[in-house]
Amino acid sequence: MFKGVYLCDWAKGREPHRACRNGFKAFDVHKAFDVHKAFEVQKKRLARAFAGTAAKPDRSSRKVTVRSMETIPPTHYRFTVGKANSRRSFALWRQTFYALVAGSLRFFADSFLGQDNFLKICILPWLLTSSAMIACSPVLAQETSEPADGAAPLPAAFAPENVYEPEYFERFAPRNALDMVSQIPGFVVRGGGGGRGLGQANENVLINGERLTSKSDSARDQLGRIPASNVVRIEIIDGTALDIPGLTGQVANIIIAQSGITGQFEWEGALRTTAVDPEWYGGEISLSGSVGALDFTLALENNNNRFGATGPIIFTDGTGARIETTRAVFTGAFDVPRVSGAFGYDFGSDVKANLNLSYGRSYFTRFVTERRNITGSGLVLRDDLRTGGTPEYEISGDITVPLGTGSLKLIGLEAYDEELSDSVIIDTVNATGAATGDRFLRSGGDGERIGRFEYRWPMLGGDWQVSGEAAFNRLERVSGLFELAADGSFTEIDFPEGTGGVTEDRYEVILAYSRQLTSTLALQAAAGGEYSQLKQTGSGANTRTFQRPKGNISLAWQPQSGLDVSLEVLREVGQLSFGDFLANVSLGNNTQNAGNNQLVPQQSWGVDVEINKQLGQLGSTTLTFQQRWIEDYIDLILLAGGGEARGNIASARSSELGWNTTIRLDTLGWAGGQIDWEIDLFLSTVRDPLSGRNRAFSNAGDIDIEVDYRHDIPGSDFAYGAGLNYEHRQPSFRLSETTVDFEGPTFANIFIEHKDVFGLTARATYANILGGRERTVRTVFNGPRTAGQVEFIEDRNLRIGPIFRVSVAGNF
Repeated sequence: MFKGVYLCDWAKGREPHRACRNGFKAFDVHKAFDVHKAFEVQKKRLARAFAGTAAKPDRSSRKVTVRSMETIPPTHYRFTVGKANSRRSFALWRQTFYALVAGSLRFFADSFLGQDNFLKICILPWLLTSSAMIACSPVLAQETSEPADGAAPLPAAFAPENVYEPEYFERFAPRNALDMVSQIPGFVVRGGGGGRGLGQANENVLINGERLTSKSDSARDQLGRIPASNVVRIEIIDGTALDIPGLTGQVANIIIAQSGITGQFEWEGALRTTAVDPEWYGGEISLSGSVGALDFTLALENNNNRFGATGPIIFTDGTGARIETTRAVFTGAFDVPRVSGAFGYDFGSDVKANLNLSYGRSYFTRFVTERRNITGSGLVLRDDLRTGGTPEYEISGDITVPLGTGSLKLIGLEAYDEELSDSVIIDTVNATGAATGDRFLRSGGDGERIGRFEYRWPMLGGDWQVSGEAAFNRLERVSGLFELAADGSFTEIDFPEGTGGVTEDRYEVILAYSRQLTSTLALQAAAGGEYSQLKQTGSGANTRTFQRPKGNISLAWQPQSGLDVSLEVLREVGQLSFGDFLANVSLGNNTQNAGNNQLVPQQSWGVDVEINKQLGQLGSTTLTFQQRWIEDYIDLILLAGGGEARGNIASARSSELGWNTTIRLDTLGWAGGQIDWEIDLFLSTVRDPLSGRNRAFSNAGDIDIEVDYRHDIPGSDFAYGAGLNYEHRQPSFRLSETTVDFEGPTFANIFIEHKDVFGLTARATYANILGGRERTVRTVFNGPRTAGQVEFIEDRNLRIGPIFRVSVAGNF
């Protein structure tokens, strides 16, 4: 997704099309196609199809099985289908199938026909009908009549677009799977994001064909703990061709084989030329291996970050006259030491279980000192201190067991993150020592508890999955607002709107189907919905319920070797930030958001397109396009009683175009050289609630360009390279102010690396060599910003300075 965009990744919606709205008539699903007849025809076809060499019956077993991908050459994925149980079993499956399809269609009909939207009324019934007819009909490439004699075998699943053996990565001397994936041409690890619930897969990384279930550990975290010596190969596959709902576009399937016990470590440090403290304590050490049927990974890590900047802040009035000159120095520290463990156990007979444990604690400090020369007031000294530090934990696990002709997976998760933050600002007049100040204190925490099941089975020429999820989320918060008294103590100010709790009980059911239609075309479709109850306590106590449909349909097409095209149409339901229900204060900017107990989740229709072209030895290039039409877009809105809060705007839309390319320079005569670039362009439109005019999303990044060069010198252990990044952002908008806030906007770095320093990999990086700065231009108006009466303009222009980074990595 686009880097640094806060709101633009969520779902978007479109106004209804009048002609379709007036002309649509409800349809009778039973008249659209004869499900019973189609099922019986397909049952006969399956019996004939699996008599071929591509998928031979396993007569020693009475269940449908899929051979493990680790044991099959990457270009020969086939299904092995066992003997049908009996007519009675088929009748049971048919009844189950009827119930699932009829229930899903009924849910969608009830949900959609009562709402006025072009895409809902016109497109979704067509998608549902088409998907069901495809599921109950022969493969598209075949005749509609049954063949006179033996049917051709079912088409093979898509072969991986590229298979990367360990030898491919030798010149990079990778230490772990993350080092390897990072060097795959045109591939970028995406997904995750930490939303509530588990839902369908959205990270484009699989381990031995299985999705990742831990939420506290990202895909990059988990890949970084897999030793490179355990990687058998990495396959790049189109997600639509897999039987894992939610995956589209390029997916990396990492085949690993645990053997023995191995360990690895990495230390990271940094120095700056400003007042920022050094980073001495960053890095990770992990141990992984196998003991009998048990696989395990243990890790201890610390995210060690020191940051800051120094420079002038200039205030001018509406006429451009300078009214204040401030010299600011700010420093900050952020540490998150964490210990985690991942365990997997194979009980045999296709029964497997996983357990993930994680515990960490965050420590945050940000201190700003300002010397404020204010016209008419003299020198004022400001101290701005923000602190926080909270524990967090996660316990999650899953177990997979065979059931009937398929497999059942049960997943559970419990997580909690405590919250404690303290913000204090004190202004002291240098001449008299008189002081004024404020304090904002917040405590509480948020937790999540999830239960989920996934049942997969083959039927009607494809793979089915029905999943259900119950997620229970909670936020408890106590806020206190204080004012500095003459004796130096803080006196509490009444602020009940900042204290309260929010709970959400959410239930989701999704029915998904995936099928290889031809040797070059694959289908994946999912339909279902969610029901949620939101309950708020405190001064804005309120209880509401929502019922929202969701789903997607995607196609993957391989028109020729090395060219892959995927198309997805999806319906998404966004998630609310529980903190928006309660009031919040920013002391530094002297602003306040009121709470809003009438917030509703965003929804969207979307279209995603991805085109990947392999360029042979030269590399790879990928073009992506995303379009979203939002309903109930969330942004700051005006409240009827005055003030502003996070609220809903009827509609919005966005478009994103991405281009990701890797060029290997060996074929151009520069052995060991490689250039990577990624370009993202983002356009957005929403009607401003104050002016009524269209504008871009608040604080959205609309241009992001990153170019990296690396040269592994042939015949040596040295590598060097450089990187360049440029980002442009749109302003953010409030009732009485606009702000342009960014860093850079251009950053550049150079590095040198040695891959064998006494068996270790050492790397030195010189970052921010172009002098990127922290910039903020904040315009505050006297009244609504639409009136144009500027009260003052704040221009922050702070120096970040050069950054020197060192890392050392090794295995043991």
